[in-house]
Amino acid sequence: MKILLANPRGFCAGVNMAIECLERALDLFGPPVYVYHEIVHNKYVVERFRGKGAVFVESIAEVPEGAPLLFSAHGVSPAIREESRARRLRAVDATCPLVTKVHLEAIKYAGEGYTIILIGHEGHDEVIGTMGEAPDRMVLVETAADVEALVVPDPAKVAYLTQTTLSVDDANVVIDALRRKFPKIANPPKDDICYATQNRQEAVRELAKQADLVLVLGSQNSSNSKRLAEIADSLGPRAHLIDGVGEIDPQWFDGVEGVLITAGASAPEDVVQECVDYLREHFGATVEEVAVRDENVYFPLPRSLRELLPVLN
Repeated sequence: MKILLANPRGFCAGVNMAIECLERALDLFGPPVYVYHEIVHNKYVVERFRGKGAVFVESIAEVPEGAPLLFSAHGVSPAIREESRARRLRAVDATCPLVTKVHLEAIKYAGEGYTIILIGHEGHDEVIGTMGEAPDRMVLVETAADVEALVVPDPAKVAYLTQTTLSVDDANVVIDALRRKFPKIANPPKDDICYATQNRQEAVRELAKQADLVLVLGSQNSSNSKRLAEIADSLGPRAHLIDGVGEIDPQWFDGVEGVLITAGASAPEDVVQECVDYLREHFGATVEEVAVRDENVYFPLPRSLRELLPVLN
């Protein structure tokens, strides 16, 4: 059996930044440090931080007044920020800068009087935060069928934005439908779908046809990880989205000669290596790492944390 190990895979710059934020906050404040939503959508990351004293909450009311609080990488609405200020929380904003970019676009278009069509998945933390920037001017769509049902006040004053972790192909289907329905629709000068999401999807598209089976490391609530599995499935090989080696079924590999392994942008590299080691041990697998794109993006710690460091060190 041969393993193709996709590169790039795993942590993106936004996830690295958010994880470093929480590590530094735990060092500086000491536990407990509260986190609004999961810091990133990955079971292993969340459980490891929970063991270090992070407390993940779904409501600001769960955080004691004056306590340290991190906003997750997915971003939050202005209402959550205001609620945090009212409780005098020591807030650190670990929002991915690429998500912040979408928030700023929403504010801009809303200020100019546009109806904003957000392409995304209902209930996702990122979507909830983005829509909170302009709730009276924003409409969520997931599919081209949703577009057909849209009625807006002024069809000539419409703009679209996208969730950062969508499938590029799926998003383009919806964008094409929007352009047909609203020929004058406006859009940001730069694509909203993040570089890491696109790179990981491109690697799967290029490599999946060389494999009989694809393992995607990532959690079920990770949008970008689910998209990787869906793309692999659409190209022919069987694909399994798993959190780690404990979910592997040996029967999956009956008659399999080639396995592609990749990981969503919030999946740690050590869980990837555990799966590689499992296949080496049980099936005598060899490994070839294949680089499709180089990544060298880095996001610095947010100012809200950097400003605290001289005080707390």
